[in-house]
Amino acid sequence: MTGGQKPSAWLIDNADLLPTRDGLALDVACGRGRHALWLARAGFRVLALDRDAGALEVVRTAAARLGLAIECEAIDLETDPLPDLGAVRYDAIVVFNYLHRPLMPVLLRALAVEGRLFYETFTIEQAARGRPSNPHFLLRPGELRSLVAPLHVLRYREGDVDGRCVASVVAERRA
Repeated sequence: MTGGQKPSAWLIDNADLLPTRDGLALDVACGRGRHALWLARAGFRVLALDRDAGALEVVRTAAARLGLAIECEAIDLETDPLPDLGAVRYDAIVVFNYLHRPLMPVLLRALAVEGRLFYETFTIEQAARGRPSNPHFLLRPGELRSLVAPLHVLRYREGDVDGRCVASVVAERRA
């Protein structure tokens, strides 16, 4: 993986819930691409989004070196109006350590029928431990469940996980 970082344990531990491995995946706020690279290795064609062009260059370089199908797009996901992800529907969408509440409806619309959303980010309890501490980027108790509605929640957890206060969900768009 890039920068020595492994994919999130939440993604790996729930890999049995990934839909068809030859589908389309979207990695939102991908950073240096640890999840995009992992998904591409699993057979997905991946679109990796981030506003940091330098981080995306790391992803492109790693994908080219490994012969992986990853497209990268530099995009500010927090614009007003919100970005349009187009008509493409994704079989898997992954979001880790990122929260911009207004973007959630855009992501839910981008999910294909029977597609799965893998989402994990920090809760408000994390602020007592240091970073992040801005409440705009921290989930309130139970908030992640309401943000992914009307998706069907397949797995959920919230609390202290490996010394971090997080909420995590795998949710599916049903027909």
